[in-house]
Amino acid sequence: MADWSFWLIAAGVAVTIELFVGTFYLLMIAVGLLFGALAAAMNLALPVQTLVAALVGVAATLALRRSRFGRMGTRVDAERDPNVNLDIGQTITVPAWQDGVARVMYRGALWDVELERTASVGPTTAAPGQYVIREVRGSRLIVAA
Repeated sequence: MADWSFWLIAAGVAVTIELFVGTFYLLMIAVGLLFGALAAAMNLALPVQTLVAALVGVAATLALRRSRFGRMGTRVDAERDPNVNLDIGQTITVPAWQDGVARVMYRGALWDVELERTASVGPTTAAPGQYVIREVRGSRLIVAA
């Protein structure tokens, strides 16, 4: 068997595992293995084939990591994500506050309402009025003025 066929088999195994795992990183390693097969088809020495496969695999993985598909730290909690919870960003009217919480009728049900606490803003006094929903925690709406 030729060297390039071993590289192609390894790339096929990586793609198969990637289908079960669901991550694009193994796909980038498979791209590196395909370049190793290309280097083997050009009759380069085994250390050069390995170096080409490693460099292309690492470069493809780093490129994926820097793309919008590889960003892991930018995820938003579901309770704060308006794409998950359509209540976020809606306005409600709070008629009265009692000890920092209120009960309001929203979407045909009674909800507990609490003011959003931020480190930059000191203690705020809750006044009746319009508020924007920032977060939903169970049956509690976290609102901001």
